[in-house]
Amino acid sequence: MRCPFCGYENTKVVDSRVYFEGNSIKRRRECEKCGKRFTTHEKVVELSLFVIKKNGEKQPYSREKVYNGIIRAFKKRDIENEKIEETLDKIEREILTDYSGEIKSSELGDKILSYLIDLDEIAYVRFASVYKKFDSLDSFVKEIEKIRKNKKK
Repeated sequence: MRCPFCGYENTKVVDSRVYFEGNSIKRRRECEKCGKRFTTHEKVVELSLFVIKKNGEKQPYSREKVYNGIIRAFKKRDIENEKIEETLDKIEREILTDYSGEIKSSELGDKILSYLIDLDEIAYVRFASVYKKFDSLDSFVKEIEKIRKNKKK
């Protein structure tokens, strides 16, 4: 692994820890030239999963696209990036278990919302407003009322 500080190619692993229920490894590395330390994360990069869009088109699942949507929903909210990564890992694990290589975009959106509601109601509403294409203030009010109704149960 190349050192991000000096570019030297030889680094040594100082510490390794398993994260996110065994789905990720966090490594502390030290450059053999400059001695600076940095952290790397190792995980499976590509899933054999396709998302079926509303128009019927199939696209490869993009963790980055889902991650960016969730990050936008949490903008200026108090949440650690590790919590978002952990949630995304859970969503992916559930999808891979429950679906056979394909998921409709609507099912993916609903799955994401089911996790966001437990993390942060504001982020949930923000994500829902984009995913469900809210076009009026009434759309927001209806979604908020739905949250309130479910909280009372």
